[in-house]
Amino acid sequence: MTVRYQIVQRDDSLQSKSMRIQHRVTLTKGTRRRQALKTTGYRIFWGVGGKGFVPVKGGVRPRGREAAPGRVGGEVRCAEVRCGDSPPVPGVWGARRLRAVPPPCPAAGVSQVTVRDALNQALDEELERDERVFLLGEEVAQYDGAYKISRGLWKKYGDKRVIDTPISEMGFTGIAVGAAMAGLRPVCEFMTFNFSMQAIDQVINSAAKTCYMSAGSIAVPIVFRGPNGASAGVAAQHSQCFAAWYGHCPGLKVVSPWSSEDAKGLLKASIRDDNPVVMLENELLYGVPFEMSEQAQSKDFVVPIGKAKIERQGTHVTLVSHSRPVGHCLEAAAVLAKEGVECEVINLRTIRPMDIETVEASVVKTNHLVTVEGGWPQFGVGAEICARIMEGSAFNYLDAPAVRVTGADVPMPYAKILEDNCLPQVKDIIFAVKKALNI
Repeated sequence: MTVRYQIVQRDDSLQSKSMRIQHRVTLTKGTRRRQALKTTGYRIFWGVGGKGFVPVKGGVRPRGREAAPGRVGGEVRCAEVRCGDSPPVPGVWGARRLRAVPPPCPAAGVSQVTVRDALNQALDEELERDERVFLLGEEVAQYDGAYKISRGLWKKYGDKRVIDTPISEMGFTGIAVGAAMAGLRPVCEFMTFNFSMQAIDQVINSAAKTCYMSAGSIAVPIVFRGPNGASAGVAAQHSQCFAAWYGHCPGLKVVSPWSSEDAKGLLKASIRDDNPVVMLENELLYGVPFEMSEQAQSKDFVVPIGKAKIERQGTHVTLVSHSRPVGHCLEAAAVLAKEGVECEVINLRTIRPMDIETVEASVVKTNHLVTVEGGWPQFGVGAEICARIMEGSAFNYLDAPAVRVTGADVPMPYAKILEDNCLPQVKDIIFAVKKALNI
């Protein structure tokens, strides 16, 4: 018999969307021995009879004391527990029985693919498709990338196509921009976009403006990619969101993927685009698996730049977000649905050019708007969305002022509890929705 539970997950770095079967535990009658059939390394806590169990490499070890409750704002995960003859032990801490059902069968051709693997596939396919494409950055070659995005590519394509660079963003970004002007299609990886500040003159003045200043005679087909926004425990100088920074600049296209489908499709579209594209990924999403259809896994699959995606249909309020907060919006929408509030969740995918038409159409339907982002509030992405709605025809359909949910207007603290309170959480989104709806 298979029983599905919701498990309190203490690690905020993981998204709950599309993570149904991530840990298996066998409960046998009598001794109720627990054996990890698949160790994920995630900090999932169980408690039976006052005892807690922590998944560790090679199995599950008892904590020997009562399991502590999950941290406020922790993610909720779906897991699958296989039971023997005995029913599930009552009072399993951190687990709530949903219903006894067989495990869901995935649709034909649908696979679970992590964001990391989706990006790796995109790079591999585009390097194979076009010999003008090459990848450069710190540790992208022999080390397989700081985040293993380029795993295996150096061995497959060699030193001329996958190039390790010195720790000099200004230098290797300038090389990449010059190569793009000469007709190549470089993919320039920043270990984090915080380090792109060292090269912002090359990105803005050299890459973004050259096509305009040359009257269109010099194209700069280049992709600047890497992790953006807050990670975990890396403090102020490594936690900024640059969506508003680069989205401010004409001449650039700026994309911000959430799911594996977004990541693969947008990266392939960015490499094929004749304009400089800034691709803002999220480090905390790299290891998260999402469902990918057979079509999305094909070599011809691309996500058009400048087109948002409605992740969840709704009628009462529009939630607009990008990158990791999209997952928070979906979780908030699931909670609110139990209270009779149906949220429409829009994944922007592209910051510039922004698909404001999709947002306007949703606002006309729901009459309420909440924007969610991890960046600072002043001059942010949410502020731009609110301004565009106010200036357009959709403003006449709003029944209440738009509400923004953003990161706190402070440099990111190092302390974990302060960091959590500086970033939008599910509870903050729920509060904002209820404020917009006056409930």
